[in-house]
Amino acid sequence: MKAARASAGTGATPQDGLVIASFGRHVLVETPQGERRICHPRGKKNQAVVGDRVRWQASEDEGTIEQVQERRNLFYRQDELRTKSFAANLDRVLILIAAEPEFSESQLTRALVAAEAERIRPLIALNKSDLKEPFARAWARLGAYRDMGYEVLPLAVHPAGDGPGKSLADLPERLAGHTTLVLGPSGAGKSSLVNRLVPAARVLTAEISQALNSGKHTTTSTTLYWLDEARQSALIDSPGFQEFGLHHIPAMQLAQLMPDLWAHAQDCRFHNCTHLHEPGCGVITEVQADVSRISPQRYRLYRELFDELSQPPRY
Repeated sequence: MKAARASAGTGATPQDGLVIASFGRHVLVETPQGERRICHPRGKKNQAVVGDRVRWQASEDEGTIEQVQERRNLFYRQDELRTKSFAANLDRVLILIAAEPEFSESQLTRALVAAEAERIRPLIALNKSDLKEPFARAWARLGAYRDMGYEVLPLAVHPAGDGPGKSLADLPERLAGHTTLVLGPSGAGKSSLVNRLVPAARVLTAEISQALNSGKHTTTSTTLYWLDEARQSALIDSPGFQEFGLHHIPAMQLAQLMPDLWAHAQDCRFHNCTHLHEPGCGVITEVQADVSRISPQRYRLYRELFDELSQPPRY
């Protein structure tokens, strides 16, 4: 599929499109026929993100987003000052972490909470399975997440030697028929994973740059790549992140989005229990049990997040 600036037609009739890349306030829209056009929103309310289905209208050399169709979901993070939207209408979020350097369980938990809030199915992928000892330690740390029912997949994006097994063999079929956002911190191997799953990713990026007329607009930050010719399976590459704010999540809703806590919150005496100090709290009872299904680390993360989300805005 070619990234062309003017091939989508020049008529004034609004037409359907899919946002496949974003760069500042401009987006790249793909038509059902596979042609592409740079578009900008008509006013702030029509700001689109990758994965959005839109109605757009062609102008001489670009286009205007007239309407963003209703979304099934929107995956985003929010800190005290700004909101960062990753993508919309997702089936899955692939959270890529690495055995080395050691991954942040706080970042992982935050991404999982954001996915749960939008009812998007997460897949945790642990990269560098070829590093035996670091991988064994990291895999053990993820035991609590497997016990919660999360799908955890071992990967070796760049396997050492000829060792088979845990490379990318199982991943394509898990992505088939889905729109999947790849999310991960710097150093986890996200760019390498995308380039292996989408061998033409660099070529497509170059085509998008050409469509942007050699840097007329800001650099693309999020891009959708098709995994099949039928355009039924898509992979969305997003920027790496170091922080993942959850200020859009009410503190009292947090436990519902952490499966290990929510399983025991049903046993609380009070319906508005914070699970921090109340008598008759099912979560605290479980945490204090000799053999608890809530790990001390997970409960510590819950307390820290609850405190963070309970703070009044500083702006």
